[in-house]
Amino acid sequence: MTTLTPTPESPGNRGAVDVQKELYGGQLPERAPLLVIGAAVVVAAALYLAAGVNLMLAALVVFAISLALPVWSVAVEGRRKATDRLVTVLVTSSFVLAMFPLFSILVTVIGKGTKVLGIDFFTFSMRNVVGEGGGIYHALVGTLIITGAATVISVPIGLFAAIYLVEYSEGNRLSRWIRFLVDVMTGIPSIVAGLFAYALFVLFFGEGVRMGIGGSVALSVLMIPVVVRSTEEMLKLVPNELREASYALGVPKWRTVSKVVLPTALAGIVTGITLAIARVIGETAPLLIIAGATDSVNFNPFDGRMASLPVFAYASQRNPGIPPEFSIDRAWGAALTLLLIVMLLNLIARLVSYFFSPKGER
Repeated sequence: MTTLTPTPESPGNRGAVDVQKELYGGQLPERAPLLVIGAAVVVAAALYLAAGVNLMLAALVVFAISLALPVWSVAVEGRRKATDRLVTVLVTSSFVLAMFPLFSILVTVIGKGTKVLGIDFFTFSMRNVVGEGGGIYHALVGTLIITGAATVISVPIGLFAAIYLVEYSEGNRLSRWIRFLVDVMTGIPSIVAGLFAYALFVLFFGEGVRMGIGGSVALSVLMIPVVVRSTEEMLKLVPNELREASYALGVPKWRTVSKVVLPTALAGIVTGITLAIARVIGETAPLLIIAGATDSVNFNPFDGRMASLPVFAYASQRNPGIPPEFSIDRAWGAALTLLLIVMLLNLIARLVSYFFSPKGER
């Protein structure tokens, strides 16, 4: 008589779920994070719509309910997995918190600025306009002229300074001082640049001087450090093998820089210049001090006051007149226009970086 002994259960005879549970322990449902976040959003939306809770408090409610996910994970998956989920919740919440001001600004500016957008808004100035009507044509022209002149001043100085630091300085004492001063200039307040430009022009034209070119000088003080640092970093990324190959062929250094180094770093240099323009185009304090404000169109930056979009928005909000709603709407329209210009410049920088960078870096 034979006795049948039970064979041990092989892993192949067990279900995949049992094997996974044995190897990894308990697991929350795959959609558990979505369920918790969805419930938190529903509760916060109900409080916002029904109880009139503000957005910040509603966001805190979402964060508090999201903490239920790591608590749930402790009971099912253990402390190690729960810690991972807790860190994930904290990182995601920090990202959402960082994006909240940007989203709020976009919603506010777009919602209030689109009321006045139209052909007349971009083709008429504020000359002899009281109350309804008028536009930002004079401020738009002034912004383009002042920023363009600042770019013409800043780009050659910043570009040649960066070339000297990377290609010619060889780490001497002067290069260290230049880098130190550039770093200091990067952090100076914009109003200091305006006061410097005003003090400089007072020496030549006397007290009370107001000129568009003075605003360009003030903006160039803020723009040059950005151009120098960005160009310097791009030039450092050019492989030394390219320079050495050019020198081996007997090419002089200046020609190597102009024909080899600069074309290789062109995409990054143009991107840095574009971002520097976007950084200074919205400055208000220096232009308010030296360029002034006017309701008329001025195409000559060397003669008289010149309007700009930031100063126009500030002046319209500061002194709205009677009735105030038309002036405030124009201020929001100018702010939206300035925001669109900055977004366009950043988009151009991205496109230039993509299409002109070496193929291996795309």
